[in-house]
Amino acid sequence: MPGTVRSTTDIPTPISVRDEVDAVLADFVDEQEQSALGPETAPLFTTVRRLLFSHGKRLRPLLCVAGWQAGGAPGDSRTVLRVAAALELVQTFALIHDDVMDDSDFRRGHPSAHRALSAVYVTAGGQCGRAEAHGRSAAILLGDLLLVWSDMMLADAGLEARARSRVLPLVDSMRTELVYGQYLDLLSTGRISGDVSAALRVARYKTAKYTVERPLHLGISVADGGPQLLQLCTDFAIPLGEAFQLRDDLLGLFGDPAQTGKPVGDDFREGKATVLLALAFRDAPRADRRLLQALFGRPDLKAEDIDQVRTILETTGARHRVDKMIASRRDTALATLETADLPQNVTETLSQLVWMATERNT
Repeated sequence: MPGTVRSTTDIPTPISVRDEVDAVLADFVDEQEQSALGPETAPLFTTVRRLLFSHGKRLRPLLCVAGWQAGGAPGDSRTVLRVAAALELVQTFALIHDDVMDDSDFRRGHPSAHRALSAVYVTAGGQCGRAEAHGRSAAILLGDLLLVWSDMMLADAGLEARARSRVLPLVDSMRTELVYGQYLDLLSTGRISGDVSAALRVARYKTAKYTVERPLHLGISVADGGPQLLQLCTDFAIPLGEAFQLRDDLLGLFGDPAQTGKPVGDDFREGKATVLLALAFRDAPRADRRLLQALFGRPDLKAEDIDQVRTILETTGARHRVDKMIASRRDTALATLETADLPQNVTETLSQLVWMATERNT
């Protein structure tokens, strides 16, 4: 089990983790811009800064540092903070590419990267007819650049050789699982069905492992926490990660756009085969199933169409069942913490993150 956490003031608190990771990211992006080709690349940096610093939850860095603290918090916190910041670069890469694949217009209340870069291209004198293709291509390149930057951040994190041999394979596994999860999501897009288990499998690989399990594992591996602690965090992470995605599903259709930063119903317009939709389709009367099939995946849906979908989700009980699934998984994660021999500050931090992930409005 984990070693004793040092009672020193240099161990980051949840609030300070956000600030310190932001500072690491800001310094890093500034350094990259200073060595960039010239003013032509300025739109890339403007887009990166807007995405990186648009009030993200920093859940992955928080979990990474919590894992390090669970493992005894050895060494200088600078190392784990840079590993945590590298996770945020990977996340921003994933968001940019995800928005390209989904043709999303908004992210965190602002134009998505490909839309923003398309607009800049036109403003700079580019042909309107090429703007959309330019935006997509530039966003793909920007996502690739962020993935490279995450490697640079890890290389400069100050990991000793043994720590690198533990951490880097986990980073590879995390990225691989993310791609597999995204591919499963892509395969199911546009295919409406009542297969709840298939939708949950996507949630596990696209979100649970990447968002919760692997960040904790990375922090533990920086601290050399051992296999027993890794397994404990898996038992905690998978139900919490699934609950996080289930909350996302609900917010996509019942959230406030002013808080979520995306229009209501975008996932349905994009044809996302969520657990919420699978439950509704499985249990809906025939007429409602036909209506869901007719509306599913249509980008031109109006507000009144989405209202019809939301009514079916309510009347079939799908919304209520997803709420219960979230609560059940939240309780499982909290019960795991209650029986774990973790330092008190880690237990408190992880408990806070459970509630933040499952009761959030953004």
